[in-house]
Amino acid sequence: MPTYEYSCAKCEKTIEVFHSIKAAHLKICPKDACAKKKWGKGKVKRLLGTGAGIIFKGDGFYETDYRSENYKSGEKKAADAVKKATEKKSDSKESKGGKESKKPTAKKKPKKS
Repeated sequence: MPTYEYSCAKCEKTIEVFHSIKAAHLKICPKDACAKKKWGKGKVKRLLGTGAGIIFKGDGFYETDYRSENYKSGEKKAADAVKKATEKKSDSKESKGGKESKKPTAKKKPKKS
């Protein structure tokens, strides 16, 4: 259920009300939320709210969807380490004089049209 924001014309107070989407919207300021000592029954206007972020919980979602910053930085470091190791391997092959053993490539079958 969403939270709606209302502004009272008489007491000039902004209130947040938690109710169903199908429920009727407020027309007057609620007595318990009114800023005046004597309840003024002020007309309320619904404001545009910012809403809230959606958080998916349950078995149907990947556990990596909401990882912490520590996890993300660790994964980035691991990816950088793999990249550096790959670069070192390619550098060492070039320094050996380019004598790489090439594997024979299999011939591809012609495509059927």
